[in-house]
Amino acid sequence: METELVNNSDWILTKNAIIQKVKLLLEDLADQQQELLLPFKEKLPEEILAPASKISKGENYQGLPYLVLDHPRFFSRQDIFTIRNLFWWGNFFSTTLHLSGKYKTIYEQRVINSFDRLVDGKFFICINDDPWEHHFDGDNYTGIDSLNAGAFADVVRKHAFIKISRKIALNEWPQAVQSLRENFRLFIHILAD
Repeated sequence: METELVNNSDWILTKNAIIQKVKLLLEDLADQQQELLLPFKEKLPEEILAPASKISKGENYQGLPYLVLDHPRFFSRQDIFTIRNLFWWGNFFSTTLHLSGKYKTIYEQRVINSFDRLVDGKFFICINDDPWEHHFDGDNYTGIDSLNAGAFADVVRKHAFIKISRKIALNEWPQAVQSLRENFRLFIHILAD
């Protein structure tokens, strides 16, 4: 099996072509997100809007390739504000609101107040102490629909960061940009309305 694969370049060329298509999808999404941000520029911190969107790629999140779009974004040692779109090979697309430090403090109550909107949208909240895990296993995320409003507020307050996420199955690829855009729109409305 390994000898067959190492002698067959077609599968790796196919993988590279798929990764390029995902990159183009994320570039298109970044443009759409920029348009969605325009009406809210006065209501969001200037420093998160200053950096351009950033697409990163890697080959080894739990052994598999991935691409990430962070937009808007601000990362420092203490403070994080980003809306992250992730493509993880063989798993899913996802959109994640990630807040820590001063941004958690600023937006914590707005997130808590958004419980009804999030529970209806099949979103998940991170329950792990590691903010850099992105899988949806039960030790990392729990469905917001499995919590009541009080338990949701407790999870938001308890952690040093907030991560709210929604995943999109890879077989929903044709609708991925629309779904990711709608997740983004909801997050911006929660933060800036």
